[in-house]
Amino acid sequence: MNDASDNLRGAILMMVAMAVYVINDALMKLASVDVSLAQGVFVRGMIASSMMMVFAHYKGHLFFPASWAEIKVIALRAGAEISATFCYLTALFNMPLASSTAILQSLPLAVTLAGALFLGEKVGWRRYLAISIGFAGVLIIIRPGGDDFNAFALWAVAAVGLITLRDMLAAKLSKRVPSIFVALFTAVGVTLAAGLVAAFQPWQPISTGNLAYLASAAAFILVGYITSVSAMRYGEIAFVAPFRYTILVWALLLGVFVFKDYPDFWTIVGTGIVVGTGVFTFYREQRMQKT
Repeated sequence: MNDASDNLRGAILMMVAMAVYVINDALMKLASVDVSLAQGVFVRGMIASSMMMVFAHYKGHLFFPASWAEIKVIALRAGAEISATFCYLTALFNMPLASSTAILQSLPLAVTLAGALFLGEKVGWRRYLAISIGFAGVLIIIRPGGDDFNAFALWAVAAVGLITLRDMLAAKLSKRVPSIFVALFTAVGVTLAAGLVAAFQPWQPISTGNLAYLASAAAFILVGYITSVSAMRYGEIAFVAPFRYTILVWALLLGVFVFKDYPDFWTIVGTGIVVGTGVFTFYREQRMQKT
């Protein structure tokens, strides 16, 4: 059992991870004013993949003798990640940062539901109820058919589904495969896919400012990966995991002060419902594991 200092360290690392992930999103959104989606993802991916290769080499996991079965799962996972990246960034570039981030926070609910439906995991009526209420919170954020409905929110919902598929595939992956190897394989896949799409589009010159945005985004996303993994290793999962939702605080702050996006009342209500049901679902899962 971890002591209080380890839990505190894990919580701080998790909050740092969530902050840098949102900063990455904000930098990509800033660059999107002049840089296309595919071009932005390609340039960021080239930089991030290079840094990740150095890190993987340092850890001794740059090359790994994966079996053919493992390669197939890793490749399918990468495909889901590629699709999720393009879906989420399409939403991010066309709607408020806080709203797209809030929709993405329904991911724990979607993963729990998918685990019950496809992996045979036991989910009681309380968690099913929480999942239903949580998805209702997403509908409150999106408000389909309303005057404030943004169709790009559906891209964020699609991203949630694809990330859920990615996590389901990760659950089938052998534990002997290093996480950094899987992450690097995925990063290179996303970069190559973006490069392929960008090759059929007019290439826009990238200004020094936008290049700085993309390079910084690459650095932040790598820091996010390292700190989020470290957070779960230092502290107890039950204590550390709920701090994931601090990402919404950062998203709200950056949305207001950088993009002048002020969330309305119903967006805040829907976000609160998603967070509340997500924390409850995680709490129930931990209790079930202890019984």
